[in-house]
Amino acid sequence: MSAFHDLMAFQRETEALAQIAGRLSWDQETVMPRGAALQRGEETGALEGVLHARRTDPRVGDWLSQAKAPDAAGQRALDLIYRSYARSACIPARLAQETARLTSVAQGIWADARAAEDVAAFLPTLSEVVALKREAAQALMAGGFGATAYDALLDDYEPGATASNLAAMFDRMRPRLVALREAVLGASHQPAPLEGIFPKAAQLRLAHHLAQAFGYDFTRGRIDEAVHPFSSGAGNDVRITTRVVESDPFNCIYSTIHEVGHATYEQAISQDYLLTPLGAGASMGVHESQSRIYENQLGRSRAFAEWLHDRMTRAFGTLALPDADALYGAINRVRPGFVRTEADEVHYNLHIMLRFDLERALIAGDLAVADLEAAWNDRFHADFGVAVDRPSHGMLQDVHWSVGLFGYFPTYTLGNVYAGCLYKAMKAQVTDIDAGLAAGTAGAATGWLRDRLQQNGGLYPPAEAIELACGFAPTEGPLLDYLEAKFRAIYRL
Repeated sequence: MSAFHDLMAFQRETEALAQIAGRLSWDQETVMPRGAALQRGEETGALEGVLHARRTDPRVGDWLSQAKAPDAAGQRALDLIYRSYARSACIPARLAQETARLTSVAQGIWADARAAEDVAAFLPTLSEVVALKREAAQALMAGGFGATAYDALLDDYEPGATASNLAAMFDRMRPRLVALREAVLGASHQPAPLEGIFPKAAQLRLAHHLAQAFGYDFTRGRIDEAVHPFSSGAGNDVRITTRVVESDPFNCIYSTIHEVGHATYEQAISQDYLLTPLGAGASMGVHESQSRIYENQLGRSRAFAEWLHDRMTRAFGTLALPDADALYGAINRVRPGFVRTEADEVHYNLHIMLRFDLERALIAGDLAVADLEAAWNDRFHADFGVAVDRPSHGMLQDVHWSVGLFGYFPTYTLGNVYAGCLYKAMKAQVTDIDAGLAAGTAGAATGWLRDRLQQNGGLYPPAEAIELACGFAPTEGPLLDYLEAKFRAIYRL
């Protein structure tokens, strides 16, 4: 056997163990008994210890020094293994295990604090998480990853991205987003909202229909419920969750479509890459491009509203909104709401900018955890013109910080930017997208995404993957142009 084959066989086992770790997290969020939280933390920490030992095994370094890739895909796999090896080697085993244990436990503490609207109950644990992430960032910087502590963490989710480049992009986006928001909120025409009570069982049945419409393979997946919807897994076991609010069916509808975007990306990756470093999405930004284009450009389109109005009428009876035009307006209503996951497309990126600035300050030590709630509330009022009414609408609304995902939030806006580029290219190349959506199938659009992007998995670096799919380098322009054209039309500006 060659060094390359020995390394890939070893890596296959590591990838399989990582999938098991992911399944533990899925179980914790969906069906695990609440009393098992501390034990699960120990289990998660123990498994992370095994994974860290494998990722830093000296044999990996030896194999990497000797391995000769048979082709371009093999070379990309070697590059990704080296990157993982080098990053993992920066982190002491103690720190890796303690972070895994604490964030597993912190997830439950956050959920309880959120339900109780009790920030004080979460702050001590959050302080511990932040301390561990700061320690990890310093260790990564010492190993050559990132010019700043935040960049070192960001690089784990979006390789090659930097806070300074993201901040510059946000600065270019903000004026057009704010101007569009002001124009829309001041428009004389305002779409009517959807009102009523929509039973949980009917919403969940509709969620299954939606997942199928967007190509989700239920033979390799399932839908469950969670406090914060997510997608989990890769290859042939990719699971999603959604949530139900009986007064707001759009919560379930668009959470489902969003997570299906993530899941179908994973399901579409070439089986040749199964349990290899190429068998996952190119980055979190690229991943978000799939969830966001499914949810927004496709799922909130006028064409899809045609099918959705019919399906909702079947599921819930006669709607207060009489036709697809009225539903299209309702699903695209612009309001300065509190909750990121429920935000309209105009406001969504402003939510991300808020979190980006706050978490950078936390990691840099410029903002104390004890002052986070006040900083959040002040910034939200300044950006949205509304005072936060309770913690679950403020700093407790997202799960990300409890599980240590510092550096993750900006990938949501990167995903929107990438989605804008992909949609522009798709519309120029595919002629029957709207006809399919109106009939309840997204196959023309999702097939294009599968062929141009999804099947490649991690074969290319993020920006290169998007450029190869689109035929041009990604920029924020197509997203902003799409938003302005769409919402000016809806609001008759």
